[in-house]
Amino acid sequence: MNPIVAQTTFAFIQLLTWFIIARALITFLPIDQSSNIYQMLFRITEPIIDPFRRIMPNMGMMDLSPLAALIALIFLGQIVLRLSVDA
Repeated sequence: MNPIVAQTTFAFIQLLTWFIIARALITFLPIDQSSNIYQMLFRITEPIIDPFRRIMPNMGMMDLSPLAALIALIFLGQIVLRLSVDA
């Protein structure tokens, strides 16, 4: 894998990881869900979190799909780094 492509992909994965962390943390704050910040985080992270939400069992009020998405992104980032080192 081209090192530039690998580094760009890894940086994008890291950015998505931080967006999901921010979205998870912002749910604990009394913020209006129609605010621009919340809407931006929702639009960016929902396509990543939603597939995990569909396959994970319902845990009541706890939504563990952001955690599953974070684990998957970290795993994917490590794969990209290994592919860039092996090339």
